[in-house]
Amino acid sequence: MSKIARVRLRKPRRVLFFKCDDIVLQRDEACIVQTEQGQEWGTCILPPEPCSDEIAEKTEFSVLRRATTRDAKTFDSLLGEERKAREICAKKIARRDLPMKLVDVEYTFDKRKVVFYFTAEDRVDFRELVRDLAHDLRTRIELRHIQVRDEAKMVGGIGSCGRALCCASWLDEFKPISMRMAKRQNLSLNPSKISGQCGRLLCCLSYENDQYEDPRKRKKRLAQEQAAQRAAEKEKAEKEQAQKGEKEKETVQKPEAGCPHAESCPQKAAAAKQRKEPRRRGGQQRSKRATQKQDEK
Repeated sequence: MSKIARVRLRKPRRVLFFKCDDIVLQRDEACIVQTEQGQEWGTCILPPEPCSDEIAEKTEFSVLRRATTRDAKTFDSLLGEERKAREICAKKIARRDLPMKLVDVEYTFDKRKVVFYFTAEDRVDFRELVRDLAHDLRTRIELRHIQVRDEAKMVGGIGSCGRALCCASWLDEFKPISMRMAKRQNLSLNPSKISGQCGRLLCCLSYENDQYEDPRKRKKRLAQEQAAQRAAEKEKAEKEQAQKGEKEKETVQKPEAGCPHAESCPQKAAAAKQRKEPRRRGGQQRSKRATQKQDEK
């Protein structure tokens, strides 16, 4: 049976699923994984667990091996090379006076590619910068434009709550945040109090947003509930009244079977009298006709 594990990558911090059939990994253990960027250094967050063949087929990445002592030395040398590449790139940006801010640098574990993360307000023509970096570093160069939230996620820091930034510690993806969330929760609308390190609205505004409800929607919902309740009560009262009328009607037309006064019941006597009267009239008419025939003869 196939097994998958959850591994956290370095930059940017992402937790993804990786296939690891016969490789045993422990929690917080370093490993080498294969991604679309190439070989990368990762940390096991969730040990391997059995999974179905369908999930294994959908999982694109895989764990190559557990990190060895040699891999750890290679990783330490990569960190030093990343610092050097960052200094070189910063000098090139300043020399060409490009409107961009360098955030971080990442080497793949096999040293086949280096990625430079930067932020900029507008589009930047960095083709000449790529040529300079490729000439100095002698490897494949990639410049990736990121947003300010991604910058805070990569750099990290301490939030106003006194804890590490959510995006840098556990938050996988960013959700859209609006000022309505702060208004709905009756928070201060001062930008300095509801903005994070990235300068955008705090991501934690969305954590409890579902527990609050818009006053207009709440008023409309309560009115609908009250109208439905009144309609149900009215329908129930009409049914009870109809059932009560049917019972009274049955009681008047049909006296109870076990009643000792059933024979002397006035309603029953009147009904029997009405049934007998037509018979008496019919007999009297027949006797009159017979007497008339005898007289004629």
